Amino acid sequence: MDSYEYSELLKRLEKKIENIQNIIKPDKIKERLSQIAQMENSPDFWNDAQKASEIQKEKNRLSRIIEKFEEAKRAVEDASELFELATQENDEETLNSLFEESNELNEKVSKIEIETMLSGENDDKNAIVSIHPGAGGTESQDWASILYRMYLRWAERHGFKVEILDYQEGEEAGIKDVSFIIKGENAYGYLKAENGIHRLVRISPFDSNARRHTSFASVMVSPEVDDDIDITIEEKDIRVDTYRASGAGGQHVNKTDSAIRITHIPTGIVVQCQSDRSQHKNRATAMKMLKSRLYELELEKRKAEEEGIEKSEIGWGHQIRSYVLAPYQQVKDNRSNKAYSNVEAILDGDIDKVIEDVLIALSQK
Repeated sequence: MDSYEYSELLKRLEKKIENIQNIIKPDKIKERLSQIAQMENSPDFWNDAQKASEIQKEKNRLSRIIEKFEEAKRAVEDASELFELATQENDEETLNSLFEESNELNEKVSKIEIETMLSGENDDKNAIVSIHPGAGGTESQDWASILYRMYLRWAERHGFKVEILDYQEGEEAGIKDVSFIIKGENAYGYLKAENGIHRLVRISPFDSNARRHTSFASVMVSPEVDDDIDITIEEKDIRVDTYRASGAGGQHVNKTDSAIRITHIPTGIVVQCQSDRSQHKNRATAMKMLKSRLYELELEKRKAEEEGIEKSEIGWGHQIRSYVLAPYQQVKDNRSNKAYSNVEAILDGDIDKVIEDVLIALSQK
């Protein structure tokens, strides 16, 4: 690295700091922390243990955000001042030291930038994920199972827990449908970037003529809502069906007549659960899934109204990401417009960089 390259790096980092500042609004965070401090001084504050716990959680989250932001901002400002002085005095030793530490500085700012992207109201919640194959029978069902494995491996890499809610095998291979909860810090914050249509292009292992096939699968991600979130679901608005669980034995589900499918008639949302032998427990879990989906739908509707846009339904041909395995190997995300050649690693759950690039790209729009 030379002085010109380091100067360009500082410009990019200063732009990132500005972008982070526009998103988190430090003045508002400090104002809220001041309000919380006043609340804590009230003698009645600790009487309501649940509310006090929620506010303490908010305080810790906001304090962590502002501390890391100010640390990254100071690091860039210090590096910029030191670079300017060293350049003026032609101090080669200091310049070389700055150049050597450039990667560390870049990583520090990039890390806080990502953490800023995960500072939304629901980002710290667990994620409910559903994967549905598109048209194409066995080929698409196999693609859905590949995506399912990719998210399980991602969760494993992060040390997150996975609870299977619904698992329906395909007739020949793959899966017809799967829903599961990934439990861990910022699980929803990361996986919300996966919401949409995923496209696969490959030489089909199910085609005796070894032709290239294109398959689609939809991934739906919603935050696991807290029990105290007020979402009213009228009995007249839902249809409840029971069916026999049909998963892969004890590995995934229990094969009993306790599986529940709930259809929310006004929105057309369908949720299923067969994780427990108790029909009542499966119904309770399915209702929680439905509440999560309706909650996310309402948040998206509000966001669309604020931005003055019409939210369109996701359809085939509107994929968020393409995974090409033949005739070349590449994963390309349509939102970040970035391509990745480490396809095998990505399908093995190494998707953090892909997700982070999407979060950064969306934050800059």
